[in-house]
Amino acid sequence: QVQLVGSGGGLVQAGGFMRLSCATTVSISNINLMGWYRQAPGKQRELVASITVAGDTTYPDSVKGRFNISRDNAKNSVYLQMSSLKPDYSAVYYCRSDTAYGSIYWGRGIHVTVSS
Repeated sequence: QVQLVGSGGGLVQAGGFMRLSCATTVSISNINLMGWYRQAPGKQRELVASITVAGDTTYPDSVKGRFNISRDNAKNSVYLQMSSLKPDYSAVYYCRSDTAYGSIYWGRGIHVTVSS
């Protein structure tokens, strides 16, 4: 079983930056994919970044150039660095892991509010 512990949310100004963290309770070598999702009020949850065990990253066009996902294998952690933030980026952000043995786990939501 896997537990995901996220941190780093809060309030930031438009144009600013924020770094989210997600630590796992198992080795990242046992996880095929780590990703970050967000869900704004009244909208569906959407992918904003992902990284494979090989280090390949994926971003939707809406956040390219602003979001960066990275991994620290020694700390069994992944990070999401967000810059040039917009007010419509305000949402609850979630860490997700897809394990090598076929299970999906979600972390607790992290609230991010971007002020005008």
